[in-house]
Amino acid sequence: KNRGAKIIQIPYDQIIEKIKDSTKLSDTEINSKIDEKLKQLSGLISKEGAAHIIANQLGVKLIEKTSGRLQIKNILSGMRDVETVGKIQAVYEVREFTTTNGSGKVGSFMLGDETGVIRIVCWGSRAEDITKLQPKMIAKIQNGYVKNNNGRLEVHLNDKSTIIPNPEGESIGTVPEQTTTYERKPIGQLSKEDMNVELVGTIVQVYDPHFFEICPTCNKRAKPENDQFVCQQHGSVTPTYSYVLNAFLDDGSGNLRITCFRNQATNFVGKTHEEFLTYKENPATFEAIKTELLGNIVKFQGRVKHNEQFDRMEFIAEMVDKNVNPEEELKRLQEQPAPVAEPAPTETPAAPTPEATPTPQATPTPQPEAPAPEPTPVATPVTPPTPTVETPTETPQAEPQEQPEQEIVEEKVS
Repeated sequence: KNRGAKIIQIPYDQIIEKIKDSTKLSDTEINSKIDEKLKQLSGLISKEGAAHIIANQLGVKLIEKTSGRLQIKNILSGMRDVETVGKIQAVYEVREFTTTNGSGKVGSFMLGDETGVIRIVCWGSRAEDITKLQPKMIAKIQNGYVKNNNGRLEVHLNDKSTIIPNPEGESIGTVPEQTTTYERKPIGQLSKEDMNVELVGTIVQVYDPHFFEICPTCNKRAKPENDQFVCQQHGSVTPTYSYVLNAFLDDGSGNLRITCFRNQATNFVGKTHEEFLTYKENPATFEAIKTELLGNIVKFQGRVKHNEQFDRMEFIAEMVDKNVNPEEELKRLQEQPAPVAEPAPTETPAAPTPEATPTPQATPTPQPEAPAPEPTPVATPVTPPTPTVETPTETPQAEPQEQPEQEIVEEKVS
């Protein structure tokens, strides 16, 4: 029953608020008690730990319950067997992934109630349930477990969990407006763990789009098998096509490969899905598009992905904005404080030990690369490394609404 149990983590500010609400003590009085406890324990405890002790001494109950039916504001990292009900705010693509431990599927959606909005991450058979969900639909989730993904709470569902669309007798009031903050960063300062990042730079190279077959019913990848295409769910199908487009962005601090799947690819080139599909039959007509895009200043929002096969960072676009004012962007960049250089470590740190169940972050899905690069001439003196066209193992799906997707890293759930 207690296998894999984790400490339930309560944010420090939330502890202070609960103490204030229960005791009517001021911030100054509470902080004084916490500082005294830190001094008493000679610093051998965190500030959060000291706040926990003070709350306990004052008789303040920080956690009403650790599982079962919860409002979203009361969901905390480390909880298990969580149940909540909310209104679906956005539904994102289901993707296939392959790791050294095997392959699987993952997808996500945003769920909100009167107290907040949270991401629901679905693995295995629960990922397939996402195709039945639509924005504004009420849904109940049961038997979820909560993880902290780079400071953002997520409820994860596996094969033992349940999603109930339109549960009887449930209603949801006004859901708080959901906002995602993207941090502007120069390419040269990116790390492979970066999520919700905004980049602005110049397009210096564009490659022909890569098309791949998908099932016309569920939009999942259709794979060739005995002279036909087979969908894992719907069997033999006559496939339709989706696509991925790669380009290189340079912002003066470095250059980086940008990957745009279907919706962001059409946004990038300014074409409809139907118009984009014409490049499959007439690839030569895409040459004019590549020439047109070269030298453009473009803003991308998304996440960094580490391509383990080639040991390099890449960027998955979740939003593309070509209406960029260069003067405003330059002013914004100049107003940012310069990063403080950290002293070099005297010892080489040991490599981190991977967990048995990797913690998802923003979705990088490993994508094997086809061996045929396309040497498009670069319109600037900058010469980026020559990328190769990817054959995605991810399964792009038609997005149910025009919202940028925040993808996650795959996880193998036992």
